[in-house]
Amino acid sequence: MTIELTDAQLERYARHVILDEVGEAGQARLLAARVLVVGAGGLGAPVLLYLAAAGVGHLTIVDPDTVDLSNLQRQVIHSTATVGTPKAESAAAAIRRLNPDIEVDARIGRITGADAARTIAGHDLVVDGTDNFAARYLLNDACYFARVPLVSAALLRFEGQISTFKAHEPGESRPCYRCLFRAPPPPDLVTRCEQAGIFGAVAGAVGTLQATEVLKELLGLGDSLAGTLLLYDALATSFRRIRARRDPECPLCGSEPTIRDLSGHP
Repeated sequence: MTIELTDAQLERYARHVILDEVGEAGQARLLAARVLVVGAGGLGAPVLLYLAAAGVGHLTIVDPDTVDLSNLQRQVIHSTATVGTPKAESAAAAIRRLNPDIEVDARIGRITGADAARTIAGHDLVVDGTDNFAARYLLNDACYFARVPLVSAALLRFEGQISTFKAHEPGESRPCYRCLFRAPPPPDLVTRCEQAGIFGAVAGAVGTLQATEVLKELLGLGDSLAGTLLLYDALATSFRRIRARRDPECPLCGSEPTIRDLSGHP
């Protein structure tokens, strides 16, 4: 189905439409796109705002938490007035205020191994805005089985990392998250942002990069981050690109996989 832009949409998205790489056809593709964003926190906040502003037509938000006053230093989609409100609902309300074109589905709760496939179904792309390894590995595995691209990022202190995973596509340059990080570190070695801190604007910088990669994937623009881990150091104002290859011994996407479904995830 081809979407014909209204006069109001042509005005709203004018700066996209005049780009040769986007145009009316590209904007129509964004309006028809469906993106699942897991996590409406430090990363999910800028991702959701920029995807909504860009006109991604359907956004599904999954988050189990409520807005806390300590979140507001970096989770810019929320406000003082929404403290105590479920983050998914707070984010959905902000999106509706920003862009009434967008359909928003707010889901309060965690994504689990039992419902991940059902939650991902029907979406063109998944965004990992979570802050824990269990969710990160679940989304990697679920997106691989669903054959849906995953744009994933992580933050700590003054640093961030981002990559796109499309291991369902053939080729050595299409690793999954497990190819880079075979298994989660021991729990006693995991440092969370409430313990180590996070420089608020770093979440905005990395989340905005994440949103950019989502839009590029939806439109087929430029070079994909698939096969590349991008590291950002705010204190050094530096970016480092690490090339990554598919691991032939990966338990998910290697030549002899041992992970064949999501039954190992809680």
